[in-house]
Amino acid sequence: MTKRYFAQPASAFSRLAIGAGVALASAFASVSSFAQDKVTFLTSWYAQAEHGGYYQAVAKGIYKKHGLDVTIKMGGPQVNAVQLLAAGQADFMMGKDFQVLSGIEKGIPMVTVAALFQKEGQGMVTHDDVKSLADLKGKTILVATSGRSTWWPWLKSKYGFTDEQSRPYTSSMQPFFADKNVAQQGYPTSETFIADKAGVKTKFFLFADEGYPPYGNTIVTLTKMTKEKPDVVARFVKATIEGWQSYLADPAAGNVLIKQDNPKMEDELLTYAVRRMREMNFFMSGDAAKYGPGVMTEARWKATFDFMVATGQLGPNVDWKQGYTTAFLKDLKPMP
Repeated sequence: MTKRYFAQPASAFSRLAIGAGVALASAFASVSSFAQDKVTFLTSWYAQAEHGGYYQAVAKGIYKKHGLDVTIKMGGPQVNAVQLLAAGQADFMMGKDFQVLSGIEKGIPMVTVAALFQKEGQGMVTHDDVKSLADLKGKTILVATSGRSTWWPWLKSKYGFTDEQSRPYTSSMQPFFADKNVAQQGYPTSETFIADKAGVKTKFFLFADEGYPPYGNTIVTLTKMTKEKPDVVARFVKATIEGWQSYLADPAAGNVLIKQDNPKMEDELLTYAVRRMREMNFFMSGDAAKYGPGVMTEARWKATFDFMVATGQLGPNVDWKQGYTTAFLKDLKPMP
């Protein structure tokens, strides 16, 4: 996830340890037999609101309640999350469907165990005169390198865009501000915030609302983990979902830890991002409203697989069903 407004903190990684104190041992007697299993979770970028549920689960003792001693490590531009997961330096990572399917093709036995966001947060920031994504045909579109192997092929196939109209995304919104004929990639929790502060009126088009199939903010682990420690996986999934429910209700506790890991994070941006996540209902939209948070469906994964194959990003013989499992979501219920 490319977010240009974050400056790298002094330490790229931060341990948020959950001890097993004597006083809490009696309070959480129901999970005492778990002996606080140690778990390391790797995020996708520097600490931000989109990671809030994980930090909230630490801050509010939710992981501890489920017998887990969780360490959160931040991702970043120089962090290869898949490589770290494969090397055993993380038990879980905040992943993407494309990463998982590509990893399986390369022989890395990765599997997604929950989708915290039913919608991938990637979208397009445009000037306020644009009425739809289709109107961008012929306009200049700023695309990062990572986007050229994910959502850009989808836009080209759906709307007839061409590589000739694209230009490199430079991690700055100044080219967008300077030219009304420019649109750029972005997230509803960040780039629109920067534009608002600059007094530039924009529109935001979420690709998921136009049919872009991947899930967002997923929990990914190795297949080996699901087989050797299924109870740990189940508890991590359940506790993380509870953490997200808590964070979206009142993010104060999680935000304290986010700012500890990323001191450059602004309170104003955190507040804005949480509001936008609520408005766009990332957590409980679609199938989650019916089947419960974290849910994934075969239809969605098949759609992502078909898209990747059609655009040459994945071979047709990849066993895409290895990319996800709903085994750890069966006991979860929809929120009241």
